[in-house]
Amino acid sequence: MNRIIGIDYGRKRTGLAVSDPLMVFASALDTVHSANIIDYIKNYMTQHTVVRFVVGYPKNLNGRPSEAARDVDAFLNLLRKQFPAVPVTLEDERFTSVLAHRSLIDSGVRKMDRRDKTAVDKVSAALILQTYLDRADCPEKQQPAVN
Repeated sequence: MNRIIGIDYGRKRTGLAVSDPLMVFASALDTVHSANIIDYIKNYMTQHTVVRFVVGYPKNLNGRPSEAARDVDAFLNLLRKQFPAVPVTLEDERFTSVLAHRSLIDSGVRKMDRRDKTAVDKVSAALILQTYLDRADCPEKQQPAVN
């Protein structure tokens, strides 16, 4: 079954999310140390077919790339080199950490557990991926046949 992986890349930690086979829903997958992200993805791809990466791209409020974009750019070069057959889409990640934190609060996660930044990272990745999946121009979505 085809999947799309959502990535919230950070200098220390990277949050990952994955789509369902119909490309409708994004689910938080894991948070891994950024130094191990390529190996993690390679291992994941031994079990699942990945048809796209959706990577959160950090921007300032004015829409220009933020300082963290340099780290993401370096990661993107590595990702494209390691997985040349898998297309990469960039998704604006402004406010995803705030929304992820709010989502954890709304879902009843205790304050002590919300301090664990790994939860915020993988929920952020899910929000990034869900934004992509919700767009009408998502090419991987299986469209119903029209008679």
